[in-house]
Amino acid sequence: MSQLDDKINQHFAGLVVRKDLVKMVKGNAIVPTYVLEYLLGQYCATNDEVTIEAGIDTVREILRKHYVHRNEAGLVRSTIKEKGRHKAIDRISVALNDKSDAYEAEFANLGIKKVIIDSATVKAHPKLLVGGVWCIADVEYLFTEDKNASPWILASIKPIQLSYFDFEAYVEARKQFSTDEWIDLLIQSVGFNPQMFGKRNKLSQLVRLIPFCERNYNLIELGPKGTGKSHIYSEFSPHGILISGGEVTVPKLFVHNGTGKLGLVGYWDVVAFDEFAGKQKRVDKALVDIMKNYMANKSFSRGVETLGAEASMVFVGNTDHTVPYMLKHSDLFDPLPDKFHDSAFLDRIHGYIPGWEVDVIRGEMFSSGYGFVVDYVAEILRSLRNHDFSDRYKARFRLSDDISTRDRDGINKTFSGLMKILFPHGEASDAEIEDILRVAIEGRKRVKDQLLRIDQTYPAVRFAYFNSQGAERLVTTLEEDEYPNAYHRRVEVGGAEVTLAQAIPTDDSAPVVEEKMSATRVLPPKPDVVLKEQHLVFQENQRGVSFDKLFGPYLVGAKRIIVTDPYLRIFHQQRNLMELLETVSKSSRLEDEVAVHVVTVEDEFNGDRQTENFQRMADACAGIGIQFTWAYDTSGTRHDRDITTDLGWKIVLSRGLDVFQRYDVNDVFSFANRVQRHRQCKEFNVTFVKLQ
Repeated sequence: MSQLDDKINQHFAGLVVRKDLVKMVKGNAIVPTYVLEYLLGQYCATNDEVTIEAGIDTVREILRKHYVHRNEAGLVRSTIKEKGRHKAIDRISVALNDKSDAYEAEFANLGIKKVIIDSATVKAHPKLLVGGVWCIADVEYLFTEDKNASPWILASIKPIQLSYFDFEAYVEARKQFSTDEWIDLLIQSVGFNPQMFGKRNKLSQLVRLIPFCERNYNLIELGPKGTGKSHIYSEFSPHGILISGGEVTVPKLFVHNGTGKLGLVGYWDVVAFDEFAGKQKRVDKALVDIMKNYMANKSFSRGVETLGAEASMVFVGNTDHTVPYMLKHSDLFDPLPDKFHDSAFLDRIHGYIPGWEVDVIRGEMFSSGYGFVVDYVAEILRSLRNHDFSDRYKARFRLSDDISTRDRDGINKTFSGLMKILFPHGEASDAEIEDILRVAIEGRKRVKDQLLRIDQTYPAVRFAYFNSQGAERLVTTLEEDEYPNAYHRRVEVGGAEVTLAQAIPTDDSAPVVEEKMSATRVLPPKPDVVLKEQHLVFQENQRGVSFDKLFGPYLVGAKRIIVTDPYLRIFHQQRNLMELLETVSKSSRLEDEVAVHVVTVEDEFNGDRQTENFQRMADACAGIGIQFTWAYDTSGTRHDRDITTDLGWKIVLSRGLDVFQRYDVNDVFSFANRVQRHRQCKEFNVTFVKLQ
C-alpha cells in the first residue's frame, strides 16, 4: 500500500474499502456500486489481506445466494415457496392501493407484486414510494385461497445504506490530511486513480459531487462520450437518481395533479438527467416552464398550491462537435433540444463542467487504493447540505461589482459546495480559497458567456474579483484562452473592428440590429505574433499547444541549440525531446546543419537505457543534418530548464519539456499520441528572453 493508503486506514478504520474489490466481486450482477460497497464495508473494511480474501468470499456468497437475477426469478420464487422464507437483495418500490387502503411493494427483479408492507416502514423510508430503493428483504410465502390476497409476505426490510455516522469524527480526521492528500482520498473514493489526473481534472470530478452537498444546485456537463459524466449520479449515492432525459414528465418530476403524488424532486437529493442533449428530442414546453420556476425559486405550483423542494438538478449529455466548432457556429449549449436552448432556462444553471476536458475513461484510470465506502461519504455529503460556506471567501476576496445577483448566486453555491467537500473543518489558506473561488467563477462565466451569444439583451459581464490589497484578478475560461478568435468573434462594422457583442448594442430595436448585422463581415483570425520577449502561461487541460507553434519560430535559422532539462530520464520524457528534435528539423532548411546539445541528469536506476535511447536519437539525427550530443551534469545541483540558441534567444521552461498530460503512447490510432495539439497540457509557463 502507499503511504496515503496507510494514512487512510489509520484515520478512517472500518469506513474505507479497496476500490478494486468492487469490480472483483461484481461479476454479472447489475447492482449499484453503493450496494456492493455496503456489503464490502461489512466484511472487507480493513487492510489485512487474509481478512479481505475471506470477506470477498463472503460477499460473493451473499450475492450468489441472495441477489436476484431476473432470469433466475422463477427459481428464487420457488425457493421461497419451498422453504417458506428467503432473504433477497432487490430493488423494491411501493405504491398505495387506494381501493384496499394498503401499501403494496413490488420487487423489480424477483417479479412479485402486491406484497403488503406496513405504513410505519413506508414512513421510515419514503423513497420506496418514488423510484424504489435497493434493500435486503426477508420474503415469506403463505398460500391463501382468497383470490384478492397475495401469498407473498414481507417479513422485514433493510434499505442498503448507512444507519449511523459520526460527523465530528469525520471533521477531526480531515485535519490529519494535507489538501492534496484529501483530494486524492476523495478521487480514490469516486473510484479513480489520482495519479492519472491533474489538479484541474480532480477538481472537475469533485464539482460533480456538489449537488449532493448543496441544496438546489443546478449543474450541467456536456462533453464527448465515455468520459464518465453520469457514473457518479447512478452509482455513487443512494440519495441521487439518474433518469433518462426522454423519460421526464411533469407528474414524474414534480407532482401528479390527479393523485397528488409528489414527484422525484420531493424525495431525492439529486435528480440527474442522462442523455439530456439531442436537438431532435421532443420536449414538453410545460415541463421547461415549471423547471425554470423550480430552478430559480426552489418551488413549483400545483394549481393554487405552491410546493417547495430542495433537490439539486444535474444535466449531462454528449456533444456532437468539437469546442472550436461550437464556438464558431453556435455556442457551448448547442447540443441541447431547442426548447431547453432557452436563455431563461440556461440562466438558472449555476455551473458548467467542461466535459471535453475530461479524458475518455481507460482501465488504467481506475483506482486500486483505498477510498471511503460510498455510502459513508454519501451520508457525509448529505449532512453537509445543512451547512452554508458561501461567505467563507468574503473576508479576503471581493467579487467585482459588475457581477449580477444571479451570477453571484451561482458562484457562491459552487464555492460553498467545494469548500464543504475539501475543507469541512473550515481551515483553508488564502491561496486555497482563491483556487476554489476561481473554479466557481469560471463555472458560472462559462454559462453567462454563452448566454451572451444566445440572447443579445444580456449585458456583458467582467468576471473578476479583488484581493485584500485591492488588486483585481480577471478570470477567463480555458476555452477562451485556447480559442480566443472563435470565443470573441470579431466583426467589422462601418470599417471598425469590434467583437460580436459590441456590434449589437442592447438598446437598439430588432430592425436596426438586423440592418447592422447585414452590414458586417466576419474577419479572419489575427496572425500569430512571433519573435518578441514575452511570458506565456498555459492552464491545465489546455489544448492546441505544440512545440512547432511554441518554439518553432525562435529556432528558425539557428545553427546551435542547447537544451537543459534535468528530467530526460524515462521514456515519455525522452519522447518529448525527440519531438523537439522533429521541430528543429522542420525549422531548418535541408541544406543546413544544426548542432543540438542536451544537458541533463543521469537516471540513478536506468542510466544504461537512458544512454542507449540518447544514442539512438543521435543515430537518427545524423541522417537528417542534426548533430545531436548530450552530457550528464554530475554536480547534482542543476535545476535549470531552458533552450538557448546562437541567435540570442533563451526560452525558460517552468516544467522543462514535460508539458503534456499522460496519454496512451501505444495507441497508434490516437490523435493525442500522434499530434501534440490534440493533447491536454499540464499547467506550465514559458518565458522568451533576448540575450544581449
